[in-house]
Amino acid sequence: MPKASQRIKTYQNPNGQQVSTVDRRVFTQDGLTFKDIDGSGSLSAVNDWRNAPAVRAAAYVQQLTVKEKIAQLFISDWRMAKYPMTGPMAAMYKDMERKSDEYGILDEGEFRGKTIFGEQHLPSTTTLLKDWFNRHVILRANATPADMADWMNEAHAVCEQCEHFIPVAAASNSRNENGELVFGMNDAGGVMATWPGTLGIAAAVKGYRIDLVDKFAATVRREWNACGLRKGYMYMADTMTDPRWQRTYGTFGEDPALISEIMTHIIPGIQGSDKGVTADGVAVTTKHFPGGGARENGFDPHYAAGQWNVYATPGSLETYHLPPFAAAVKAGTASVMPYYSKPAAEKSAPQRDLQGNVIDMQPYGFAYNHYFIDTMLRGQMGFTGYINSDTGIAHNMAWGVEMLDVPERIGFAVNHAGVDIISGLFDNEAGQEAYDRAHSDYYDTHPVPQGFTKEQLVLTDEALDRAVTRTLTELFALGMFDDPYRDPGEAERVVADPADRAAAAEAHRRSVVLLKNDGTLPISSGKKIYAEAFLKNSEQAQAATQALRSELKGCTLVEDAAEADIALLFVSPSSGEYFNATPGYLELDICENKTVHNVDAEGRPTADTHTETTLAGAGRLAEIAAAVHAHGGKVISNINFTMAWQVGNVERISDVLLAGFDTYRDATLDVIFGRFVPTGKLPMTLPKGDEVLAVNAQGVCISPNDVPGFDKDRYMPDNLKDENGKAYAYRDAAGHYYEYGFGL
Repeated sequence: MPKASQRIKTYQNPNGQQVSTVDRRVFTQDGLTFKDIDGSGSLSAVNDWRNAPAVRAAAYVQQLTVKEKIAQLFISDWRMAKYPMTGPMAAMYKDMERKSDEYGILDEGEFRGKTIFGEQHLPSTTTLLKDWFNRHVILRANATPADMADWMNEAHAVCEQCEHFIPVAAASNSRNENGELVFGMNDAGGVMATWPGTLGIAAAVKGYRIDLVDKFAATVRREWNACGLRKGYMYMADTMTDPRWQRTYGTFGEDPALISEIMTHIIPGIQGSDKGVTADGVAVTTKHFPGGGARENGFDPHYAAGQWNVYATPGSLETYHLPPFAAAVKAGTASVMPYYSKPAAEKSAPQRDLQGNVIDMQPYGFAYNHYFIDTMLRGQMGFTGYINSDTGIAHNMAWGVEMLDVPERIGFAVNHAGVDIISGLFDNEAGQEAYDRAHSDYYDTHPVPQGFTKEQLVLTDEALDRAVTRTLTELFALGMFDDPYRDPGEAERVVADPADRAAAAEAHRRSVVLLKNDGTLPISSGKKIYAEAFLKNSEQAQAATQALRSELKGCTLVEDAAEADIALLFVSPSSGEYFNATPGYLELDICENKTVHNVDAEGRPTADTHTETTLAGAGRLAEIAAAVHAHGGKVISNINFTMAWQVGNVERISDVLLAGFDTYRDATLDVIFGRFVPTGKLPMTLPKGDEVLAVNAQGVCISPNDVPGFDKDRYMPDNLKDENGKAYAYRDAAGHYYEYGFGL
């Protein structure tokens, strides 16, 4: 039998919904074609595409079994037969059975083992879809457009064989930005039109025009829709206020006003409308409510030390962190992802909600926090979509509810807080247990955990139906029940669109920020150039150096910096390890073998020390500069900013300094050689040095972690301020402050 992509039958209704099927029955009535979605064989409220999505969803929920509905509560990682797991998950799944279907499309292997999110059981794809009835998966494979469409088509075809048809809702993190593939942020890259990192998009918008975001969003919508990928875990509305937060990479910087403006454009552009998703749109999950930027000295909530959101400054939550989410809600975002962390009442100053009420800082992770989700997000912001938790909240990242068992955590999240999808594992059995406890005498013989009620901890029919209705409504609105299939050949053609590639290339050039220039730029022809790339990994640096030199064809390259007129240095630091705490605070200095203090379990500095390296060969930068300067040559340095690096070690030895944000090298070279006049502006403030990030014995940072860089001077000690009243931002010898919005 041919694969599903070769068996698609399509029916075009005049002035109405297109219908496509592989094996599912269709029928005609009143000259129109309908799909037998619910298996009734009649023109039911579910099958009639003329009905509103919410009407169809509400009707379908009444037909589904409890088992089928519970399966809709969970989403977890999934895989494609041709593409093994990558990133931090690769090692965990290395012993997984490798088996594919007859077409080499669906992965039919099985896995049991421990992951960073908990004990995982992954059955074959067919078993997951037909027997377990799960429909929500996260695809991280960096697949070709045709392979992605083939996978989606094959999965939908399997789902058509069930009594009740529900299409597969495959989500992905972003796929249209350049940079290292980072689990949970950008799972794939280089296949679709590739723009700079999100910080680079913000830099380009700040220095140019917001319509750049419109072009970006339209590209994402066309490419993803063509591949059948209809849900994105993107983008981050978080305001970056703690510079040591590793997920700075993935934000749009530190200005809530700019982030809000971007949300206002990017969400309707991707979804197809400012009223929500459309039949040619891609659903957006805005993350991480109510903002992950207010970290405690950079500690990330993937690990226990970072489980708190600290709002040390009065009113900081309302002023800096909530506005971008309010903008996202107003722009019609389909879903919202709460962060792992929980509010730290004891360490926070009074915070008020959008109605001026003092916020009840319930000590629960935000996916369990009724006040933040129901009172603030839904009640005050007017959010009507669904809540999709971050990955692992029911197991390894259950901050604030560690005393509950897994069924109770599921009940507390769904029934009490109002979560609609729980990410991490396929916890169908635990979900069934939470449901059974609502309909049994379980708590007559088992104690209710102190501080909770039975009603909060069980999964009721009302809560279950509410959650499933919300997610089904989105699938109906996307047209996925009626027309889920996509043409692999068309997917390849759409993704290869030259206009989209050209728009991305322009964004790369516009993302370049010129921080310092003594008149050296642009470089005139005939100069002898020494070129070298520096990374944290020296082997990767060697490969990057070769790639850089290959892009300098036509230039006179020299192997010895002492012979060069120009030293061209591409500097790409890296700090920390994703999903793991560092022995100390995340290092922002561009350094090698720097001695820094450890921190204790409470996040306070200790007398013990360790060494940190953010750039292999950092000490050689000054040596190269000295060799070039000795005979009147010039040093041009480009720093790649994934975080708010302390630039002093590089700026002081450079005659020209540029900033990129996972910007293509050729775009930076266009600026250096005068082929493009730079327009980019800094999307975040660069800290002066260790002194403005110092943490006292009680673990309190001298610069407040809940306030953006452009406002930190209001709270800095007077003894650190210069004659202009500035203390936080780096200042170069020419007197320029490398603060938000700066760029020559």
